[in-house]
Amino acid sequence: MNTNANETSQSSPDADQTNAQVDTAENGAAANGKRKRRLIVASALILLLLIGYGIWWAIYARHFEDTDDAYVAGNVVQVTPQVGGTVIAIHADDTELIQAGKPLIELDRSDAKVALEQAEAQLAQTVREVRTLFVNNGALNATVTARTADLERARADLARRQELDGTGAVSKEELAHARTALQSAESALQAAREQLASNQVLTEQTSVAKHPNVQRAAAQVQAAYLNYARTTLPAPVTGYVAKRSVQIGQRVAPGAPLLSIVPLHALWVDANFKEVQVARMRVGQPVTLESDVYGSKVEYHGKVVGLSAGTGAAFALLPTQNASGNWIKVVQRIPVRISLDPKDLEAHPLRVGLSMQVKVDIANDEGTSLTAAAPARDNPAYATDVFDTAGNEAEARVAQIIAANTGAQAGKSAH
Repeated sequence: MNTNANETSQSSPDADQTNAQVDTAENGAAANGKRKRRLIVASALILLLLIGYGIWWAIYARHFEDTDDAYVAGNVVQVTPQVGGTVIAIHADDTELIQAGKPLIELDRSDAKVALEQAEAQLAQTVREVRTLFVNNGALNATVTARTADLERARADLARRQELDGTGAVSKEELAHARTALQSAESALQAAREQLASNQVLTEQTSVAKHPNVQRAAAQVQAAYLNYARTTLPAPVTGYVAKRSVQIGQRVAPGAPLLSIVPLHALWVDANFKEVQVARMRVGQPVTLESDVYGSKVEYHGKVVGLSAGTGAAFALLPTQNASGNWIKVVQRIPVRISLDPKDLEAHPLRVGLSMQVKVDIANDEGTSLTAAAPARDNPAYATDVFDTAGNEAEARVAQIIAANTGAQAGKSAH
């Protein structure tokens, strides 16, 4: 009995060890089964996601190209003086809105005013001198008539004395005096005719206002008036003032940049797409955009208006030298200009240089990636008429001076 008990007690640890190994094997098999099921489920989910992404890409995503390398651009109009002078007034400062044609900067106009007054006085004097030329035509015509009468009288006197020659009634000396008087009358008539012809050359086929001397003096008045008017610098376009560098009392030279005006109602976006993205990009394709300022809650709409003629690197200040031997291939980017809907800009204003998210719908790629070969514009792309006022005022001032110094007699003589 004791022997069996001892054997039983000695065999129990081995049995327990065996049972533990069996349990461990069963637990491992169960864990492996769960792991396999998880892997199968995960693989199935990944496969479904890939299939879903493929379907989404085939139906929707492949028809769009997007980039975040895009920035707002616009015209930065520099204001520069056309004449030199000292700044005496500045009517707008940075960030302020200025309307086209409103005065921006005023220069001291004392010297320009003196030059204008001198030119106007010279024009008035020239008009009166030309009037004198037309009046002289009548006086010289009268002189020619008088000299013609003197010549006829001298001829008659000589003829009478020649008839009495030989009768002793007329001396030889008196006859010689008559011949001399005839020659003098002929010379006086010839001189009067030449004076008339010379004066007519100065006045024929023209009028006082159209006379070359008057036109030359009028051009000097116009030039002086323009210099006088240009001492006030108007805003060429409507926009916001930026980059003001001019100060009161500063002596400025013609062409020196004083400040800039940015018209925020006419902005566009320059989007830099990779060269592999522009194969199906065409002019006129619709574009949706988002600004980092407003986020995804505000969406802008626009269109592709053109693709650059070269990559950004081609027009860089220091272009790459691929033939130097140390060439490394880099994906190039092509700038694409995108117009913006004015209504979107009015509702949510943008600023030059802001970052944009751009998505181009390339589903319809039947157009062309280049703009029309023939010029499409009948009018200038950008124009301003704020500088026309000075020219019109100069012409009106010239006409006023000519009218004030032209009398009725000069007008009659001209006809």
